Amino acid sequence: MNIFLFAVSAALVNNVVLVQFQGLCPFLGVSKNTKTAAGMGAAVIFVMTLASTVTSIVYYYVLVPLGLEYLNTIAFILIIAGLVQFVEMFLKKKVRSLYKALGVYLPLITTNCAVLGIAISNVQDDLTVGKSILNGMFSAVGFAIAIVVLASIREKTEDNDVPEAIKGGPMILLAAGLMALAFNGFSGLL
Repeated sequence: MNIFLFAVSAALVNNVVLVQFQGLCPFLGVSKNTKTAAGMGAAVIFVMTLASTVTSIVYYYVLVPLGLEYLNTIAFILIIAGLVQFVEMFLKKKVRSLYKALGVYLPLITTNCAVLGIAISNVQDDLTVGKSILNGMFSAVGFAIAIVVLASIREKTEDNDVPEAIKGGPMILLAAGLMALAFNGFSGLL
């Protein structure tokens, strides 16, 4: 039951995109269609879970014992960039079909501030390594939910009769804002 509450909290109540407003660039930029949004969401789930694991281990077992906690942001950026590069090289060599399917989405994850934001919040909230892994995974699931929902909305409203003043970017921002309001309704859940 505790893991269920933790999952609901990370994915819905404290949604990384719609409540914390991190990772808005890929959220708005890659949500043109549901298929690409789902691919980006899956890639973020994998990388954010792995990044939360490695950054937490490095923080608690390397930086803290050496008294170098103040270097956590720099260390986390390097770790995340390295992980994304490693995952990209591994997929290119071993799982070519998945590499081609993800395409440009893997390198985009390096610049997704939500990955860094969750890694930093894990250590700021003094989460254990296990809880950091869960928080990273379920926060990424929340990102995936948000980007797929926005992509679905964009697909449904693409051919609708919309006033010229709000076509394109304003319509996307309006939909994202309404989604953020809806997700803030989860705040009283836990």
